[in-house]
Amino acid sequence: YTKWDQVLDRSNAPFYRWFPGGTVNTCYDALDRHVDQNGHGSRVALIYDSPVTGIIRHFTYLELKREVSLCAGALSDLGVQKGDRVLIYMPMVPETVIAMLASARIGAVHSVVFGGFAAPELATRIDDAKPKVIVAGSCGIEPGRIVEYKPLLDAAIDQAGHKPEKCLILQREECSADLVLNRDIDWDDAIASANPHEGVPIASTDPLYILYTSGTTGVPKGIVRDSAGHMVALKWTMTHTYDTGPGEVYWAASDVGWVVGHSYIVYGPLLQGCSSVIYEGKPVGTPDAGAFWR
Repeated sequence: YTKWDQVLDRSNAPFYRWFPGGTVNTCYDALDRHVDQNGHGSRVALIYDSPVTGIIRHFTYLELKREVSLCAGALSDLGVQKGDRVLIYMPMVPETVIAMLASARIGAVHSVVFGGFAAPELATRIDDAKPKVIVAGSCGIEPGRIVEYKPLLDAAIDQAGHKPEKCLILQREECSADLVLNRDIDWDDAIASANPHEGVPIASTDPLYILYTSGTTGVPKGIVRDSAGHMVALKWTMTHTYDTGPGEVYWAASDVGWVVGHSYIVYGPLLQGCSSVIYEGKPVGTPDAGAFWR
Protein backbone atom coordinates (compact mmCIF):
# COMPACT_ATOMS: atom_id res chain seq x y z
CA TYR A 1 0.00 0.00 0.00
CA THR A 2 1.32 3.43 -0.92
CA LYS A 3 0.74 7.00 0.20
CA TRP A 4 -1.27 9.41 -1.93
CA ASP A 5 0.16 12.22 -4.07
CA GLN A 6 -2.34 14.76 -2.76
CA VAL A 7 -5.32 14.71 -0.42
CA LEU A 8 -7.90 16.22 -2.78
CA ASP A 9 -7.83 16.68 -6.55
CA ARG A 10 -10.22 19.53 -7.44
CA SER A 11 -9.17 19.79 -11.10
CA ASN A 12 -12.43 18.34 -12.45
CA ALA A 13 -14.91 19.78 -9.96
CA PRO A 14 -17.50 18.78 -8.93
CA PHE A 15 -16.05 15.32 -9.64
CA TYR A 16 -13.51 15.38 -6.84
CA ARG A 17 -10.89 12.68 -6.36
CA TRP A 18 -9.76 11.89 -2.83
CA PHE A 19 -6.18 10.76 -2.16
CA PRO A 20 -5.19 10.20 -5.82
CA GLY A 21 -1.96 8.32 -6.37
CA GLY A 22 -2.37 6.16 -3.28
CA THR A 23 -3.18 2.47 -3.07
CA VAL A 24 -5.40 0.96 -0.40
CA ASN A 25 -7.63 -1.97 0.45
CA THR A 26 -10.73 -1.36 2.54
CA CYS A 27 -10.86 -4.93 3.83
CA TYR A 28 -7.27 -4.67 5.04
CA ASP A 29 -8.03 -1.51 6.98
CA ALA A 30 -11.26 -2.97 8.39
CA LEU A 31 -9.76 -6.29 9.53
CA ASP A 32 -6.04 -6.99 9.00
CA ARG A 33 -4.90 -3.67 10.44
CA HIS A 34 -6.51 -4.44 13.80
CA VAL A 35 -5.07 -7.97 13.85
CA ASP A 36 -1.59 -7.48 12.40
CA GLN A 37 -0.68 -3.92 13.41
CA ASN A 38 -2.71 -3.20 16.54
CA GLY A 39 -2.79 -6.61 18.24
CA HIS A 40 -6.56 -6.67 18.60
CA GLY A 41 -7.27 -10.02 16.96
CA SER A 42 -9.12 -11.26 20.05
CA ARG A 43 -11.48 -8.26 20.11
CA VAL A 44 -15.05 -9.01 19.02
CA ALA A 45 -15.66 -7.61 15.54
CA LEU A 46 -19.15 -8.87 14.74
CA ILE A 47 -22.11 -9.94 16.87
CA TYR A 48 -24.82 -11.85 14.99
CA ASP A 49 -28.13 -11.75 16.87
CA SER A 50 -31.00 -13.61 15.21
CA PRO A 51 -34.24 -13.72 17.20
CA VAL A 52 -35.93 -15.51 14.28
CA THR A 53 -33.58 -18.50 14.62
CA GLY A 54 -32.49 -18.11 18.24
CA ILE A 55 -28.82 -17.95 17.22
CA ILE A 56 -26.23 -15.56 18.65
CA ARG A 57 -22.66 -15.75 17.35
CA HIS A 58 -19.57 -13.68 18.04
CA PHE A 59 -16.66 -13.28 15.60
CA THR A 60 -13.35 -11.84 16.75
CA TYR A 61 -11.34 -9.74 14.34
CA LEU A 62 -9.00 -12.68 13.78
CA GLU A 63 -11.88 -15.09 13.16
CA LEU A 64 -13.61 -12.69 10.80
CA LYS A 65 -10.37 -12.11 8.91
CA ARG A 66 -9.98 -15.88 8.43
CA GLU A 67 -13.57 -16.29 7.20
CA VAL A 68 -13.26 -13.34 4.83
CA SER A 69 -9.89 -14.53 3.50
CA LEU A 70 -11.37 -17.92 2.65
CA CYS A 71 -14.41 -16.37 1.00
CA ALA A 72 -12.09 -14.13 -1.00
CA GLY A 73 -10.22 -17.24 -2.09
CA ALA A 74 -13.49 -18.89 -3.10
CA LEU A 75 -14.51 -15.87 -5.18
CA SER A 76 -11.09 -15.85 -6.80
CA ASP A 77 -11.50 -19.55 -7.61
CA LEU A 78 -14.75 -18.65 -9.38
CA GLY A 79 -12.84 -16.22 -11.59
CA VAL A 80 -13.53 -12.93 -9.81
CA GLN A 81 -10.73 -10.41 -10.30
CA LYS A 82 -10.03 -6.78 -9.51
CA GLY A 83 -12.74 -4.56 -10.97
CA ASP A 84 -15.28 -7.35 -11.49
CA ARG A 85 -18.71 -6.91 -9.94
CA VAL A 86 -20.14 -9.28 -7.36
CA LEU A 87 -23.87 -8.98 -6.71
CA ILE A 88 -24.94 -10.02 -3.20
CA TYR A 89 -28.57 -11.04 -2.56
CA MET A 90 -28.53 -12.19 1.04
CA PRO A 91 -30.39 -11.99 4.36
CA MET A 92 -29.07 -10.44 7.57
CA VAL A 93 -26.51 -13.12 8.36
CA PRO A 94 -22.73 -12.99 8.96
CA GLU A 95 -22.02 -14.45 5.54
CA THR A 96 -23.42 -11.28 3.97
CA VAL A 97 -20.81 -9.17 5.74
CA ILE A 98 -18.18 -11.77 4.89
CA ALA A 99 -19.08 -11.68 1.19
CA MET A 100 -18.93 -7.87 1.11
CA LEU A 101 -15.52 -7.75 2.76
CA ALA A 102 -14.26 -10.64 0.61
CA SER A 103 -15.20 -8.75 -2.54
CA ALA A 104 -13.34 -5.70 -1.28
CA ARG A 105 -10.37 -7.88 -0.36
CA ILE A 106 -9.76 -8.99 -3.94
CA GLY A 107 -10.47 -5.57 -5.43
CA ALA A 108 -13.89 -6.49 -6.77
CA VAL A 109 -16.88 -4.14 -6.62
CA HIS A 110 -19.84 -5.47 -4.66
CA SER A 111 -23.46 -4.54 -5.24
CA VAL A 112 -25.79 -5.61 -2.45
CA VAL A 113 -29.47 -5.97 -3.31
CA PHE A 114 -31.98 -6.03 -0.47
CA GLY A 115 -32.86 -9.65 0.25
CA GLY A 116 -36.30 -10.62 -0.97
CA PHE A 117 -36.57 -7.98 -3.70
CA ALA A 118 -38.84 -9.24 -6.48
CA ALA A 119 -37.36 -10.84 -9.58
CA PRO A 120 -37.94 -7.90 -11.99
CA GLU A 121 -36.19 -5.45 -9.63
CA LEU A 122 -33.31 -7.88 -9.17
CA ALA A 123 -33.06 -8.45 -12.94
CA THR A 124 -32.77 -4.69 -13.54
CA ARG A 125 -29.81 -4.50 -11.18
CA ILE A 126 -28.18 -7.60 -12.70
CA ASP A 127 -28.37 -6.04 -16.16
CA ASP A 128 -26.86 -2.76 -14.97
CA ALA A 129 -24.08 -4.08 -12.70
CA LYS A 130 -23.25 -7.08 -14.92
CA PRO A 131 -21.83 -9.21 -12.09
CA LYS A 132 -19.44 -12.03 -12.84
CA VAL A 133 -20.70 -13.87 -9.74
CA ILE A 134 -23.86 -13.60 -7.65
CA VAL A 135 -23.78 -14.56 -3.97
CA ALA A 136 -27.21 -15.45 -2.61
CA GLY A 137 -28.89 -17.10 0.33
CA SER A 138 -31.42 -19.87 -0.06
CA CYS A 139 -33.92 -17.87 1.98
CA GLY A 140 -34.60 -15.08 4.41
CA ILE A 141 -36.67 -15.35 7.56
CA GLU A 142 -39.45 -12.89 8.33
CA PRO A 143 -41.71 -12.99 11.42
CA GLY A 144 -43.86 -16.05 10.94
CA ARG A 145 -42.72 -16.95 7.43
CA ILE A 146 -39.79 -17.96 5.27
CA VAL A 147 -39.03 -16.05 2.08
CA GLU A 148 -37.36 -18.27 -0.50
CA TYR A 149 -34.69 -16.24 -2.31
CA LYS A 150 -33.46 -18.84 -4.78
CA PRO A 151 -36.63 -19.01 -6.95
CA LEU A 152 -36.57 -15.21 -7.12
CA LEU A 153 -32.91 -15.29 -8.15
CA ASP A 154 -33.52 -17.94 -10.82
CA ALA A 155 -36.43 -15.93 -12.24
CA ALA A 156 -34.35 -12.73 -12.24
CA ILE A 157 -31.50 -14.40 -14.13
CA ASP A 158 -34.01 -15.75 -16.66
CA GLN A 159 -35.38 -12.22 -17.17
CA ALA A 160 -32.00 -10.47 -17.30
CA GLY A 161 -30.01 -10.08 -20.47
CA HIS A 162 -26.75 -10.46 -18.56
CA LYS A 163 -26.04 -13.93 -17.19
CA PRO A 164 -23.59 -14.39 -14.30
CA GLU A 165 -20.93 -17.03 -14.78
CA LYS A 166 -21.48 -18.56 -11.34
CA CYS A 167 -23.78 -18.25 -8.33
CA LEU A 168 -22.51 -18.96 -4.82
CA ILE A 169 -25.44 -20.18 -2.73
CA LEU A 170 -25.61 -20.20 1.07
CA GLN A 171 -27.92 -23.07 2.05
CA ARG A 172 -29.73 -22.20 5.27
CA GLU A 173 -31.15 -24.91 7.53
CA GLU A 174 -34.63 -23.44 7.25
CA CYS A 175 -34.78 -23.82 3.46
CA SER A 176 -32.59 -25.79 1.07
CA ALA A 177 -32.54 -24.56 -2.53
CA ASP A 178 -32.14 -26.55 -5.73
CA LEU A 179 -28.85 -25.76 -7.45
CA VAL A 180 -28.52 -25.22 -11.19
CA LEU A 181 -25.97 -27.60 -12.70
CA ASN A 182 -22.71 -25.97 -13.85
CA ARG A 183 -23.77 -22.57 -12.52
CA ASP A 184 -24.57 -22.78 -8.82
CA ILE A 185 -21.95 -23.60 -6.19
CA ASP A 186 -22.68 -24.48 -2.56
CA TRP A 187 -21.17 -21.91 -0.18
CA ASP A 188 -19.82 -24.51 2.26
CA ASP A 189 -18.21 -26.54 -0.53
CA ALA A 190 -16.56 -23.46 -2.03
CA ILE A 191 -15.19 -22.29 1.32
CA ALA A 192 -13.94 -25.78 2.21
CA SER A 193 -11.82 -26.00 -0.95
CA ALA A 194 -10.55 -22.39 -0.93
CA ASN A 195 -7.19 -21.04 0.18
CA PRO A 196 -6.91 -17.76 2.12
CA HIS A 197 -6.52 -14.72 -0.12
CA GLU A 198 -4.54 -11.63 0.83
CA GLY A 199 -5.77 -8.11 0.21
CA VAL A 200 -5.21 -6.71 -3.29
CA PRO A 201 -3.96 -3.10 -3.42
CA ILE A 202 -6.22 -0.89 -5.52
CA ALA A 203 -6.13 2.81 -6.34
CA SER A 204 -7.53 5.11 -3.68
CA THR A 205 -10.07 6.34 -6.21
CA ASP A 206 -11.16 2.87 -7.36
CA PRO A 207 -14.75 1.90 -6.51
CA LEU A 208 -15.63 -0.16 -3.44
CA TYR A 209 -19.29 -0.75 -4.17
CA ILE A 210 -22.34 0.12 -6.26
CA LEU A 211 -25.62 0.60 -4.39
CA TYR A 212 -28.83 1.22 -6.28
CA THR A 213 -31.53 3.74 -5.47
CA SER A 214 -35.01 2.35 -4.87
CA GLY A 215 -36.26 3.13 -8.37
CA THR A 216 -39.55 4.58 -7.14
CA THR A 217 -39.19 7.57 -9.49
CA GLY A 218 -37.77 5.69 -12.47
CA VAL A 219 -34.93 3.34 -13.32
CA PRO A 220 -32.73 2.57 -10.27
CA LYS A 221 -29.52 4.58 -10.29
CA GLY A 222 -26.25 2.98 -9.26
CA ILE A 223 -24.40 5.08 -6.68
CA VAL A 224 -20.65 4.38 -6.75
CA ARG A 225 -18.52 4.88 -3.64
CA ASP A 226 -14.76 5.15 -3.88
CA SER A 227 -12.33 3.48 -1.51
CA ALA A 228 -10.03 5.88 0.38
CA GLY A 229 -12.38 8.84 0.71
CA HIS A 230 -15.15 6.51 1.85
CA MET A 231 -12.97 5.02 4.59
CA VAL A 232 -11.80 8.37 5.92
CA ALA A 233 -15.31 9.83 5.96
CA LEU A 234 -16.82 6.86 7.81
CA LYS A 235 -14.06 6.65 10.39
CA TRP A 236 -14.40 10.38 11.04
CA THR A 237 -18.14 10.04 11.67
CA MET A 238 -17.65 7.16 14.09
CA THR A 239 -15.56 9.47 16.27
CA HIS A 240 -17.12 12.88 15.75
CA THR A 241 -20.77 12.10 14.97
CA TYR A 242 -21.43 8.93 16.98
CA ASP A 243 -18.75 9.30 19.68
CA THR A 244 -17.94 5.59 19.41
CA GLY A 245 -14.38 4.41 19.90
CA PRO A 246 -12.40 1.21 19.39
CA GLY A 247 -13.65 -1.70 21.47
CA GLU A 248 -17.14 -0.27 21.97
CA VAL A 249 -20.28 -1.97 20.68
CA TYR A 250 -22.15 -0.25 17.86
CA TRP A 251 -25.56 -1.23 16.52
CA ALA A 252 -27.26 0.28 13.49
CA ALA A 253 -30.84 -1.00 13.30
CA SER A 254 -30.77 -1.15 9.52
CA ASP A 255 -30.34 -3.76 6.81
CA VAL A 256 -27.08 -4.32 4.96
CA GLY A 257 -29.06 -3.86 1.73
CA TRP A 258 -29.36 -0.13 2.45
CA VAL A 259 -26.66 2.52 2.62
CA VAL A 260 -26.93 2.80 6.41
CA GLY A 261 -26.17 -0.91 6.64
CA HIS A 262 -23.16 -0.57 4.36
CA SER A 263 -21.84 2.39 6.31
CA TYR A 264 -22.75 1.55 9.91
CA ILE A 265 -23.17 -2.22 10.15
CA VAL A 266 -20.14 -3.12 8.05
CA TYR A 267 -17.54 -0.53 7.19
CA GLY A 268 -17.73 2.29 9.73
CA PRO A 269 -17.65 0.19 12.92
CA LEU A 270 -14.99 -2.19 11.61
CA LEU A 271 -12.74 0.60 10.38
CA GLN A 272 -13.03 2.11 13.86
CA GLY A 273 -12.24 -1.19 15.61
CA CYS A 274 -15.70 -1.49 17.16
CA SER A 275 -17.88 -4.54 17.77
CA SER A 276 -20.73 -4.26 15.26
CA VAL A 277 -24.14 -5.90 15.67
CA ILE A 278 -25.95 -7.52 12.74
CA TYR A 279 -29.53 -8.14 13.87
CA GLU A 280 -31.77 -10.53 11.95
CA GLY A 281 -34.97 -9.15 13.44
CA LYS A 282 -37.59 -6.45 13.04
CA PRO A 283 -38.78 -3.51 15.15
CA VAL A 284 -41.90 -5.52 16.03
CA GLY A 285 -42.80 -9.19 15.96
CA THR A 286 -39.39 -10.65 16.88
CA PRO A 287 -40.89 -11.23 19.37
CA ASP A 288 -42.24 -7.78 20.36
CA ALA A 289 -41.57 -4.05 20.18
CA GLY A 290 -39.38 -4.20 23.29
CA ALA A 291 -36.71 -6.33 21.62
CA PHE A 292 -34.70 -3.33 20.39
CA TRP A 293 -34.44 -1.86 23.88
CA ARG A 294 -33.56 -5.16 25.53
